[in-house]
Parts: sequence; C-alpha cells; structure tokens
Amino acid sequence: MRRVVRGFWGPRPEPVEAVADRWLRTLDGIAELVPQAADVWSQVHGNGPATAFTADRDALLGALRAAQSATDWSDLTGTGLRLVGTGAAGWQAEVSGLAGGAPEFLLQSLAIILHAPDEAVVPEEALLTLLARVWEPDFGDVSDDDVLDALEDDADYSVGDPVVGRTGYLSPARAALVPDDLETVREPLPGGGELLSIAAPGDSATVVRVYERLREAGALAPLPRPMDRAVL
Repeated sequence: MRRVVRGFWGPRPEPVEAVADRWLRTLDGIAELVPQAADVWSQVHGNGPATAFTADRDALLGALRAAQSATDWSDLTGTGLRLVGTGAAGWQAEVSGLAGGAPEFLLQSLAIILHAPDEAVVPEEALLTLLARVWEPDFGDVSDDDVLDALEDDADYSVGDPVVGRTGYLSPARAALVPDDLETVREPLPGGGELLSIAAPGDSATVVRVYERLREAGALAPLPRPMDRAVL
C-alpha cells in the first residue's frame, strides 16, 4: 500500500546548512520509526541515473549545494532534493523536498512516500509528527490514492490547496480555527500546532466531510498570494 505523508509552507529563506540539518533529522527519524523501509539510499537526479547516497550531513550538504549551483536555480523556488530508499521485501521509501527559498506562489514542501505490504503496520501519525516537528509546516496530511481521489472528486480539492487526509497537521493559526464540535481527536504539538486524527484507512468519506468543515471554518484557507510568510 502506498502512503503519502506531506507538509507544506510558504517562504522561509534559510542557509543551506539549516536545510541540510532538517533533512538529516528527517532521515534519522524515518530510520527510527520505520527501519525496515530504507537500508540503502540513492539520489534521483533530473538528468541521468540515480546515484548511491550516504544519509549523513556531509552528503546532504553537498547535494543541496550542488542543486544550488545549477544554472536554473533560484531562491524564489527553493532547493530541491529527492532520495529513494530500499529496505526489506515489499518496502520502499521516497523523500522529496523543496525548501529554504522565498517563493511568491509555489509552496515549499516535504513529502515522504512509503510503499509497504498491505498488512504492515505503519506509524503514519508519528511520521507526520516528525515532519511537523522538523519542518514547521503550515499544514500537512497523511493520505493515499483513494483519499486524494475522493477529495478531488467529491470536495473540489485541487493540488496546492491546504488539505488534511486521514491524519492532518495544522499550524497554530489554522488550529485556532478548528470548530470545537469537530469529531476528530486533536493532539496539541510542541510549537502550538495540532495533529488531527480523522479517519481509518479506507474511510475516505469521513476525510471528505472533515475537510469540508475545516475549509468552511477558514482553517484551510490558502496563504495570500503573493506569499509573504511561511504559515497562516
């Protein structure tokens, strides 16, 4: 089963060293939470084959600096990196990010895509909590293909809109707009944001209903464009 754990935020200019540190904390967290997902990492490039990658700070710093040296790089986009890890049979992890920039329209993001056996227990909420703690996003979600299809078909969701999935994360200003009677489990996280436990796998209808309530309450309002801050 394919699971997607994502976080999104607006402009947050950072030195490449700070972005490398966030990447390292992310990979270390994945290794702790789902050690079976990635024994060996490789870096995916825009051109040419993937290359072996060592998940340490020096390698991350080198890869990010190399991305910034490309002729088409701009701090208005951010610095991209994509890694793929292979692990035990049936497991694979992909981590891709675009961070450290000052974009006016394109959100910065970090996504963890896990392929796991259907019967496997995956700590989805812990992975989203990790992402929230490390990257301090504006919003985030745990979704799968069925959830995203249901949101697009039944709730007019478009790629780039603030969103929650089976589990959601909302930054402090967004969390303050969550209706008190919303039927979800709400867990405050360090920093003031909240983790929302919304639905079990397969229950896309509940995700759609909660998404619509949050959108009506303003908790999923998009950042104003051109963007001038990282979070709502």
